[in-house]
Amino acid sequence: MALGRHICFAKSSACLSSPSLSFLSTAAHFLQPPNLFFSHKSVKSPLAMLARVSHVARFPGFRRCERSLLHSIRCNASSSAPQTSEKPESKNSRNPRVSEGGRRKKSAEVDSTSSREDIRTLRLKKVEDLRAGGFEPYGYTWDRTHTAAELQKQYVDLPSATEANEEKDHVAVAGRIIARRVFGKLAFLTMRDDSGDIQLYCEKAKLTDEAFDQLKTLMDIGDFIGAKGTMKRTEKGELSVLVGELSILTKSLLPLPDKWHGLTDVEKRYRQRYVDMIMNPDVATVFRDRAKIISEIRRHMESLGYLEIETPVLQGEAGGADARPFVTHHNALGQDMYLRIATELHLKRMVVGGFERVYEIGRIFRNEGISTRHNPEFTSIELYQAYADYDDMMNLAEEIVEKCALTVNGSLSLTYQGTEISLQRPWKRASMHSLVEEVTGINFASFGDDIEAAKNAAVSFFAGHIERHDTGTILKAPSIGHLVNEVFEMVVEKTLIQPTFVMDHPVEISPLAKPHRRYAYQ
Repeated sequence: MALGRHICFAKSSACLSSPSLSFLSTAAHFLQPPNLFFSHKSVKSPLAMLARVSHVARFPGFRRCERSLLHSIRCNASSSAPQTSEKPESKNSRNPRVSEGGRRKKSAEVDSTSSREDIRTLRLKKVEDLRAGGFEPYGYTWDRTHTAAELQKQYVDLPSATEANEEKDHVAVAGRIIARRVFGKLAFLTMRDDSGDIQLYCEKAKLTDEAFDQLKTLMDIGDFIGAKGTMKRTEKGELSVLVGELSILTKSLLPLPDKWHGLTDVEKRYRQRYVDMIMNPDVATVFRDRAKIISEIRRHMESLGYLEIETPVLQGEAGGADARPFVTHHNALGQDMYLRIATELHLKRMVVGGFERVYEIGRIFRNEGISTRHNPEFTSIELYQAYADYDDMMNLAEEIVEKCALTVNGSLSLTYQGTEISLQRPWKRASMHSLVEEVTGINFASFGDDIEAAKNAAVSFFAGHIERHDTGTILKAPSIGHLVNEVFEMVVEKTLIQPTFVMDHPVEISPLAKPHRRYAYQ
């Protein structure tokens, strides 16, 4: 049986366990409802009274009454389920009327009777009220002086119960409200921007009456706001902006997922990544790390003299891989076109044209199955070098992964699902045949072209295997090469934990590959 190898100007494709290089990367509408905390002196509207009554009422039929009122009352009070976070830093937080337990219980009751459409209707009313008062709820610009992370770093040594109010301490910040606490003449807002969180300390004495009323009645969790003021560290040690000016920059219309349960629906987390990033800030780290990896790959390739090429996405003929393409239609040309399934062919033409080292980081589209291991569209890197073979490509793959790991993690060791992974060079290199034989004890090369004998040996192995496997694909394999690949994917691939180059794939599954030099003249 013939084995395949890559052509003289070496190519990268497939996965990191293959003899050539591929980097695949796949790669959050909900807005949080406001709080409903009122002191006995601050209940000024029917809906505010409803929020307070809902905390204490226990008589039968009240929940139906509450639902009816939510549909009918339109007012300026906060209008939906409260969100809770850490205990506020004020002596008023000890007030039993606003205890932590009371806030959580009230949240569950109001949540259970408020639909998303109710919330949206009430927030649209707030948008109208803001405009009626001469305020634009969707601002145009905001001159920010610091991010949250910059303030945390700059004022790390500011002592507790201290205010920094010199000219240089006047700051302007902007971000999304993720927590909100209002207690009489004092309010705490937790604001999150791209870099992190910062607390806003809002005293009525520091703000205009109009601004403080807006904070209490028109600002909700999920709104984007801008704040100006000086820096203060509270008695409990929380760095805060002592707010002197507060503006709504973007008014939210829909609630975020409940804080206490979070966004747990796996499918929704993938389909609405922006919501996932709001509720789980650590998710954004994946996007930042990906950007660092792409930048490091480009830097390294350029340092080696590679030229980045951009090849067509729409192609008249799908080629360069064994995959089903997406088909579209070009109206002007009156013909069907294909989204590319690989960048291979056009990059090879660049080598034919005289460029000795080329690469492309591009989007690939394959109209096939969807799983955690396969996405219909993904990003890959393919690179080609004249006068080189797959040994050179494996060396280059090790270099690139090593540099990316150091850039992102600062180390060549990492822990994944409790297992220590070492990216230290050199990595293990083994042929697909030898790895299959190592796990199954079957030397498929010894069967020559006797496909039936090879299938029988494979089925016998799986029959005595502890894990149950569907051998249907084994019996349908058209050649020994396809059979070896099926067995590899079923039982061998999952055993490869440390970085491994799987070499010398069967020629039957290696389109556009030359025969291995070992068998080229046999």
